[in-house]
This record gives sequence, C-alpha cells and structure tokens, in this order.
Amino acid sequence: MIDRRRAVAALALTAVLAACSATPTRESTGEYIDDSVITTRVKSAFVSDKAVDALDITVETFRGRVQLSGYADTPEQIDRAVELARNVKGVKSVTNDMRLKSTQ
Repeated sequence: MIDRRRAVAALALTAVLAACSATPTRESTGEYIDDSVITTRVKSAFVSDKAVDALDITVETFRGRVQLSGYADTPEQIDRAVELARNVKGVKSVTNDMRLKSTQ
C-alpha cells in the first residue's frame, strides 16, 4: 500500500513539474513572473516620464523581449517610449509596433 501511495505521489509531482516547464511558445512559471516584473517596470517608466502617455501604450513581455503597441502624438514620443523600455533592467530587446495618432 505504501509503494502505491509513493507511486501516485511521484506521478502527481511529475505532472505538476511538467506543467511549470517552458516550451518554445509558453513560458515557465519563473519566466512568467520575471516578464510580469519587466512589464510593470516599463509601464512605471512611462508613467514617470512626462513625454510619454502611458495610457496609450500597451506593453507585452515574453522571455525578456518587450513589444510596445498603441499610439503616440509624435515620432519623438515613440522614440522616447522605446528608449525608456530598452533601459529597463531585464529587457533583452524591444519591438516597436506603435503608431502615430491620426490628426483628423
């Protein structure tokens, strides 16, 4: 009976550990937490900078690679957002998918 319990416990532990492991398209639990911290730091940098409108920018992070999307009033605001994101600890690269707001 004890061996059966150990086998069930080992199987359950294996399943839990497998669920926490990374795949090419899915982060591990640790990577997810790290990326959440990076996203928060980037958004905080935007909020602290008067040249960037943090509410108009979406930040997504996957394995340290940050993607910025949303809108800005000027090209300088876009450049500043990219610069701020690049300077955040843990950021490996920044992809800029931001667009200028329409002037209509």
